[in-house]
Amino acid sequence: MLTRRIIPCLDVRNGRVVKGVNFAGLRDVDDPVTLARFYNDSGADELVFYDITASYEGRPLFADALRRVAAEVFIPLTVGGSVNALSDFDRVLKCGADKVSVNTGAIRNPALIGEAAKHYGDQCVVLSMDVKRVNGAFHVFAKGGREDTGLNAVEWAKYGEDHGAGELVVNSIDTDGVRGGFDLEMLSAIGDAVRLPLIASGGAGKQEDFLSLFALPRVDAGLAASIFHTHEVDIRELKRYLLINGVPMRL
Repeated sequence: MLTRRIIPCLDVRNGRVVKGVNFAGLRDVDDPVTLARFYNDSGADELVFYDITASYEGRPLFADALRRVAAEVFIPLTVGGSVNALSDFDRVLKCGADKVSVNTGAIRNPALIGEAAKHYGDQCVVLSMDVKRVNGAFHVFAKGGREDTGLNAVEWAKYGEDHGAGELVVNSIDTDGVRGGFDLEMLSAIGDAVRLPLIASGGAGKQEDFLSLFALPRVDAGLAASIFHTHEVDIRELKRYLLINGVPMRL
């Protein structure tokens, strides 16, 4: 059985790591370079860096902050924020990313997924989805969770898989920052529809939430931010807990 992954996330705004609840009420947390160094040394399997306001503000991702973070980590680094064209993939990869996360840019131009997969390989293309319930349906939101696209999240995930995405990151806006557990219903709906590696994001509050998450057969990784930033959950202790409880982990 493949080992599951634990992935901390740096949500960066104006060069600082921030965190909120339900994609709102953002507060300052720390310097991204300091946190990147900490996670590189603390047993994280990978690291995600999101410039969370780049798309909404219509500007390029902060390349300087990314370069400084990339210099500190020797684990796979996924980066997203205002990725709208192949030139953005190229720029992010040259700054030190291993994988590129595309979200709003792919919604605007779905052909970008296939173009990037053909040019850089599907292992490099991560389709990130911000998902929220709207009248009982799972909708994809754009521009950092501000704009309801009307896209059905399950259908969008299937489109990404069919057109070259190598992984899916599924962010639940409903559970983001609430710390009440991952959105298992939404993750199950998407996981049942695709075979791609699925990274779950939004809702982690304690070790037990990851155990419940990995009970879902289609989830490959758990992504979290605030509980790791505040040291409420230690990554190595979490991985030992999961391993003892039957979840294959790399220590």
